[in-house]
Order: sequence, then structure tokens, then C-alpha cells
Amino acid sequence: MKRITLALAALCLSLPAFAQDTVLEEIVARINNQIISRSELQRSRDAMIQETRQQSPQDADAKIKEREKNVLRDQIDQALLAQKGDDLGISVDTELIKRLDEIRKQMNLGSMEELEKAAEQQGISYEDFKANMRNQLLTQRVIGQEVAPHIQISKEEVKKFYDEHQQELDRPEQVRLSEILISTEAKEGDSRTDQERFDQAKIKADEVLQKIKSGAKFEDVAKTDSNGPSAQQAGDLGFFKRGMLSKDLEDRTFAMKVGDVTDPVATKQGFVILKVTEHQQPGVPPLKEVESQIYEAIYYQKLQPALREYLTKLREEAYITVKSGYVDTGASPNQTGIITASAEHTDAKDPKRKKFLGIF
Repeated sequence: MKRITLALAALCLSLPAFAQDTVLEEIVARINNQIISRSELQRSRDAMIQETRQQSPQDADAKIKEREKNVLRDQIDQALLAQKGDDLGISVDTELIKRLDEIRKQMNLGSMEELEKAAEQQGISYEDFKANMRNQLLTQRVIGQEVAPHIQISKEEVKKFYDEHQQELDRPEQVRLSEILISTEAKEGDSRTDQERFDQAKIKADEVLQKIKSGAKFEDVAKTDSNGPSAQQAGDLGFFKRGMLSKDLEDRTFAMKVGDVTDPVATKQGFVILKVTEHQQPGVPPLKEVESQIYEAIYYQKLQPALREYLTKLREEAYITVKSGYVDTGASPNQTGIITASAEHTDAKDPKRKKFLGIF
């Protein structure tokens, strides 16, 4: 039975599904007209624990304790960003369809109906899964539109980062490779002998190489003709340092120029054609070569505080209530909330109050 990957299951667990008020369970928080239930909060906490234990097995307990206090905050953040996306009229329907189709392909499923069945076989509501993925895409768009444009990075900051991180930027010699694999493995119902499969794979590999020599793009041929799992990534295998490849392949590929392609090489899986797409020399690269990576590193350093500031503003524009006994660690002292249904709290003349559709 095909299984939904752990990452997808974690996504479905970690994002609030915004259950309807008809569900009779404890409401932990309300964000305008949406709620977070106790069961949603628990699912998010469970997903956080599972993810942390996978990523940091050595010091998982300490990191879980630190992250646990922010689980409710993160769910409220998610709700606020999704609501802001709706207010801005942002549509992610096309992106959602594309993302779901990518997941279907990664799981080697023939249709979206099969993806839905695979989700339900794992006890995951497919509609909730889609809603959670939509919210994730929506929040990414909101951050990209409302927060990212205000993050400024100067050339002086980039140069300073480069000068202060020479040790981290130092790297060994390595090559980046792409492959086209013509498999010799037997498939179900294949009556050919091993030698016949070998001979026919060699013929196919030679034909593929001739395509490339005749002008076809290596990446396009990899997508259509390669039998390897890297075909979906246009054959990209990533970087290899010295010592990671067999001696024969290392000597061959490290001596090649960027863009060079090997003849078909016989392996246990079949015939492989390799292309060198990058060749990085050892040492600290010139600033120009790593400038984009440094911009990205500084951007993410600045993104979190900028996003926190933006979320504080959203909190102050919203009606948020948190049940006694639970804590929103991202709460602003200037935000408006309701705990009891007193007259002063239910003034319909308050324009912010009109967005709030319920109290505890």
C-alpha cells in the first residue's frame, strides 16, 4: 500500500483545520470568526514533537520543551496570515492544484482520486489536507507580498557577512552531476534474459547519447528517457566531493569541463550517462560567486523579526481570545480580546467587534 510521506502527514497535523462550531469540543482560541480546538492544538503539538525528534535526536527533549510553549502562538499566526490573504483577495488555487499534482507524481499515483484514497487510508481527511496546504501557500504569499518587500539588504552588509564567515564559506573541491539512467533491471512480465536486457539497454543508451550530441538538452532527455529517480529533477544528483564516487568515476568526472557529458558507463543498475553541471574549486570562493547565497542568509536572519512585527500588527487589528489556562506567547499588550460576554465587550458599534462572531 502506498503511504503518504511523513512530511505530508506532519503538514496535515501541524496546521489548524479551523473546525466548525458544530464540533462539540473544547475551544482553546478564537481568531476573529475562526477557532482552534483542543484536539487541533494537540495534533499540532504531536507533529512538532515528531519533527523535532527526527531533526535533532541528540537534544530533542530540550528543543521540544522550548518549542512547545509556542505551539498555540504558531497556530494563531497561521490563522491570522491566512485571513489576511483572504482579505487581500489572494488566490492560490492554481498553485494548490500544481502542488497536489507534484505530490501525486512523487508517490507514483495515477490520478488525484488515488491520492485522495491514499490520504484516507492513512486516516487523513483529504479535504482538511487540501485546506491546510491552501493555508500554507496563502501564508507564504502574504509574507512574500506584505513582509519581504520591506527587508532591505545593503552591499555593505553582504561584504561584512562575507568577511566574517570565511571559515564557513571555505569548501572542498566538488562537482555537481546530472544523470540519465537506462535500466537493465527486469520488470514484472519481462521474459528477456539478462544478456538481452544488457544489450538492449546499451543500444538505448547509445541512442540517448546521440540525441544529446545532436543538440537535445540533457535535462529534457533526462526527464523523458531516464529510468532513475532523479528524472523528475531533470537528472540532477547534487554535489560530490572527492572520495564519494568510485575511483574510476571520480577521475573521469573531476577531469571534465562544465557541460561535458560521459559516454554510457555500465553500472549494477544499468547504463548511466553523466554530465558535469558545476565544478567548485577548493577554498573560499570569490564574493561574486556566493553573493546570492549571502543575500539569502541575511534575508532569513531579518525575516523572522520582521514577520514577528507584522504578526503583532495583525493581532492588534484582530479580535483574539485565548481560554484561561492557555498562553499565546506572541500576544501584543495592545490587542483586543474577549473573555466573558459582558455588555462592554459586545458593543456592536465597535468596528473591530463586527469581525468577531463568538465568545467563550
